[in-house]
Amino acid sequence: MLQLIAAALLACGCVSLAEFADWPAADSYVPKTSCQQSGAVESCERIRAAWTGLYADAIGGRIESQRKVSFCLSTGCDKGIVVEPVLGCAWRQVIAASRNPQITDADRRNIERYCGRDMLDDAERAVARDQSRSWLSLLGVTR
Repeated sequence: MLQLIAAALLACGCVSLAEFADWPAADSYVPKTSCQQSGAVESCERIRAAWTGLYADAIGGRIESQRKVSFCLSTGCDKGIVVEPVLGCAWRQVIAASRNPQITDADRRNIERYCGRDMLDDAERAVARDQSRSWLSLLGVTR
């Protein structure tokens, strides 16, 4: 319940992400470059416009937002977000460990895809695992 309240407060702008010091700021994932450098300018601009709310919902525990955040961190979402494959993997692990009833086989396959040997080496996977544990703790999820 606390996560839902936090997400609502973040989404409405009643509080800022700065008040959640243990989470990186949403804008730390937004590149300083213009979307004009993207091959898909409209898509880049759309994700940047939605990013703060999307990220707030993700750290509030909303699984669909967590999926989108993890995807964008893994792929860059048309250069709208900084590519951070280790963090994208960490979010995938958060999703899988959350015990959310909305978890699907696609979520499990995405762990294999975005955390697998084609994307990350052993050291990066270890960092992703440690990061996911930290985020799960912040989300109030115990393993």
